[in-house]
Amino acid sequence: MINNIKNRKVKITSITVGALLLIVVGFFIFIQSPVATASSPRKAAVVKPRLIVAGINTPSYPMFAEEAVKISDYEVAERLDKELLVNTYMHASTMLYIKLSSRWFPVIEPILKNNGIPDDFKYLCVAESGLQPVVSPSKAEGLWQFLAETGRQYDLEINDEVDERYNVELATQAACDYFNESYARFGNWTLVAASYNMGQGGLSRKMSDQGQSNYYELLLSKETMRYILRIVALKEIMQNPTLHGFSLDANDYYAPLNYYTDFVNTPINWVSYAAQKGVSYKDIRLMNPWINSDKMTNIKKKTYQIKIPN
Repeated sequence: MINNIKNRKVKITSITVGALLLIVVGFFIFIQSPVATASSPRKAAVVKPRLIVAGINTPSYPMFAEEAVKISDYEVAERLDKELLVNTYMHASTMLYIKLSSRWFPVIEPILKNNGIPDDFKYLCVAESGLQPVVSPSKAEGLWQFLAETGRQYDLEINDEVDERYNVELATQAACDYFNESYARFGNWTLVAASYNMGQGGLSRKMSDQGQSNYYELLLSKETMRYILRIVALKEIMQNPTLHGFSLDANDYYAPLNYYTDFVNTPINWVSYAAQKGVSYKDIRLMNPWINSDKMTNIKKKTYQIKIPN
């Protein structure tokens, strides 16, 4: 009996010592493990890029209105590169410009041509408004971004009932009148475009002060320094969208507006007029964004062309 008790004590002691040894060894292994050290570096996870952002190749011979962009000047080349980068990787906005071009370029192009304005000026319109009827912080409005005072100078009617800055055809004609007036003053289309941004008087003063008549040799405001290069960048991207990563099918482009034209030369209530034409008031306003109210007194009995959706 005593021997059995002794044997049990030996076994219990052996088990206890063995367990203690395992605990001690485990503890030393644990404290030496990298996982146990808060400051120990962990193996970095492999992260795969979700988007590849590549540099942009500057066109070899960029042009605006048949005048070469002076990319032999490193500062001009870098400005153009910046505008290409910004407008290429501003994906949603630039994609929208491309989609809208099929709606508005067919309206703008023949008016530019009929007035002897280089076709590249349609990209100036993109730079101004993104081909959308927007309002700037300075209250310039419409696709061509006329201030109210300037618009009136170029025969656009602007009041509580009518705002022809939103009539694309009439506003494009007003812009052409400005371009031709400016060309008569400067004799250079790049300077004409610059003057649209900063004004003819302001540009003339800068040219006189600096003794320069070349846009690329002038030091102007940051906005006007960017302006021409942004137009050139938009032209390059919109002419070569696939090259710049924009993939569009034919049905991705917005279709031209489908309408027929009616003529109005009397006072009118547009809600009643819409009902007479079998369309909604909303349709009339969307198709004719220059209409500013639900009625028009037309005191001067002017004749207006109204687009009625088919």
